[in-house]
Amino acid sequence: MNKAGLLLKRTFAAAAGAAAAALLLSGCGGASVNQVAAAGGSSDAPCGAVNVAMNAWVGYTANAAVYSYVAKNQLGCTVVQKDLNEQISWQGFGSGEVDIIIENWGHDDLAKQYITDQKVAVDAGPTGNEGHIGWYVAPWMAEKYPDITDGKNLNKYASMFATSESGGKGQLLDGDPAFVTNDEALVKNLNLDYKVVFSGSEAALIQSFRTAEQNKTPLLGYFYEPQWFLSEVPLKKVALPAWTKGCDADAEKVACDYPTYTLNKVISTKFAESGSPAAKLAKGFKWTNEDQDAVATDIQGGMTPEAAAKKWVDAHQEVVASWLK
Repeated sequence: MNKAGLLLKRTFAAAAGAAAAALLLSGCGGASVNQVAAAGGSSDAPCGAVNVAMNAWVGYTANAAVYSYVAKNQLGCTVVQKDLNEQISWQGFGSGEVDIIIENWGHDDLAKQYITDQKVAVDAGPTGNEGHIGWYVAPWMAEKYPDITDGKNLNKYASMFATSESGGKGQLLDGDPAFVTNDEALVKNLNLDYKVVFSGSEAALIQSFRTAEQNKTPLLGYFYEPQWFLSEVPLKKVALPAWTKGCDADAEKVACDYPTYTLNKVISTKFAESGSPAAKLAKGFKWTNEDQDAVATDIQGGMTPEAAAKKWVDAHQEVVASWLK
């Protein structure tokens, strides 16, 4: 996910929507837009249609799955999910192609552009999730080299992390370039002998950490939570200079750790003012990191997002009812 202005998988879509793609891809480097109408609901349902951006990480998918399940099955909405990266999602607010981003990680630059300046989107409140981004190593490394979790010692171990892609420097493995990240600036401003290499996706990042732990191979990488994978492999966070207010205001000069993110929902202004029960649900939706991880774990374990959402909703009817009050 880009901060200054994060953070990891989240795939699940089919059938490209030509009209939406033409609109949202204008000037966006050829990124793809896929649409899938969730089963259930109908075009003439009182709720109407709600367009949900689907960003590429499992935690996001978990949030979107539960929101979509409730919208379809309790409000009678037609839910259209659109597979988009984080930046492209915001472009759809003004056109009506996107009604909701269900989990936003900061993106102060986009919030200023679309909420403050263009006024085509509004903050729909916190999801209840607290987000953390940082640099992590596999557990075996923290056990064998205890001082490696202090960022001041990273240069001492740089050669250990060198790969064919890092040009003789230590490799810092990131995920999708669209994730919020300050890592290239951090490497430069903290004078670290490392090079940021992008794995390309949350799934690739997770598999890299899994392999590093299984094979006891060195790996330093970008990661975050809430994140289901941490229950499988309890990665150890590397301490960077503590975040203080304003230390990351200039993206080029960032030399501090990431802040704690209060994750929130963003919806289009038109949707917010429509009176749609789906907009009311978006504003009311709120759960915990543990809730998200439970649904994400079920999805990662092979359940469809809809089945995982149904399992959680069936067990938390009182919580869901509070969203709809």
